[in-house]
Amino acid sequence: MLLGLVLLMCAPACGPAREVLLLTAQPSRPKEGSSMTLICETQATSQKTDAQLKFCFFKDGRALGQGWSSSPKLLLPTVWREDSGSYWCEEKTTALRATRSPRIQIQVQDNDASVVPGRGCGLPPEGIPVWNVSLEVQPPGGQVQKGKKLVLICLATQGTGDITFSWYKGALGLNLETKTQSSLAAKFEILAVTDSDTEKYYCTADNGYGPSISELVSVTVRSPVSRPVLTVGEPGAQVFPGDVVELRCEAQSGSAPILYRFYHEDVTLGSSSAPSGGGASFNLSLTAEHSGNYSCEADNGLGPQHSEAVPLTVTVPTEDRKELLTSGILEGLFGTLGPTIMALLFCCWLKKRIGRRPARDPSRSPPSPVPQVSNYVNSAAPLREPSVYENVNIVSSGNEVYSLVYHTQQERPAAVEPRRTQSTDQDAAAIYFRLKKASVTDVDYEDAM
Repeated sequence: MLLGLVLLMCAPACGPAREVLLLTAQPSRPKEGSSMTLICETQATSQKTDAQLKFCFFKDGRALGQGWSSSPKLLLPTVWREDSGSYWCEEKTTALRATRSPRIQIQVQDNDASVVPGRGCGLPPEGIPVWNVSLEVQPPGGQVQKGKKLVLICLATQGTGDITFSWYKGALGLNLETKTQSSLAAKFEILAVTDSDTEKYYCTADNGYGPSISELVSVTVRSPVSRPVLTVGEPGAQVFPGDVVELRCEAQSGSAPILYRFYHEDVTLGSSSAPSGGGASFNLSLTAEHSGNYSCEADNGLGPQHSEAVPLTVTVPTEDRKELLTSGILEGLFGTLGPTIMALLFCCWLKKRIGRRPARDPSRSPPSPVPQVSNYVNSAAPLREPSVYENVNIVSSGNEVYSLVYHTQQERPAAVEPRRTQSTDQDAAAIYFRLKKASVTDVDYEDAM
């Protein structure tokens, strides 16, 4: 019997588990007449609340101590062989939501350390108790792909004889498997995991001295992402340069986190992450060059998946299109014909430069052309001196060109020959007109100057 203990019934509260608890005993193998402390400790926590926690300890379905208490520890001043058995603890809030720890077996030892319980006094011990039990998972890290195999390995660093291994799932300790074998390790396999296998696991090992419990290990079942679906802006909406469109990529299934990448004609535009799953978006400011096919990729580390291509046409206004076309043509001409055009322009400029003459002052009379010698004979009189012709004005009308010409006889000294006589008279106004058809080869005299 437990001395100094008052056994009270604590009605266990029911409800969904909020935290994972483990009950430990110090020492784990108490001796008769010694004290033992039970500790109800949290191994994995969820969202904390501000409510005050209360604890209750149980042995074989009976509450120990004063029942519910705010202390997570319970001191048993003196324990005896009859106190060996199954223990667990519970934790609850003022809202009566309770969490129960897995059961543990506590075996109270005889005072004689050389005596093994159950074999009588004075008999030598038959083996070494199991010690330092741990649980390992494969694949390492507890990340397993949906449909793949999960292996739970229960290990002990010491212990002799046949050891009974047990595997448990969840905070309430759902027993998955129990096997006995003469080794320090045993494994349990789940051939094809599902989403429901995402949980916390632990194992126990016992060779007759009482079970030793491992720590909790988390296992997460991860699902590959499905093929994502890409939406580009509003379906059917017309877009123009300068508009901002949203690229939305979403995989309907797949474990988080998911990384999304966005592509335009196989060129990466950017990426966005969805830490909690779902979809992700990428905003794009459009230019005329953004017309084309778009796609996206979803990847959560279990293999990327690509979406189908989605076309997008950026509508360029007519004025902008003309400007783009003109600039494109000019760029092409200057790029390919630039040197030739510059050479031609330089030649034209040089030709005009050479042919340019100073402008005539309107107040000055036009210069006279080089005198021409006339051989006309008007009568039987002796030959006259060479005539001088001078253009006074040029008048054009339509395609006809008229020139007004003055003819002046100049005096010259008498010659030795008797046939040539000096003329004392001077024709004052020998005027005649010449009419001809204007042609492209005629040049205005003033312009020629």
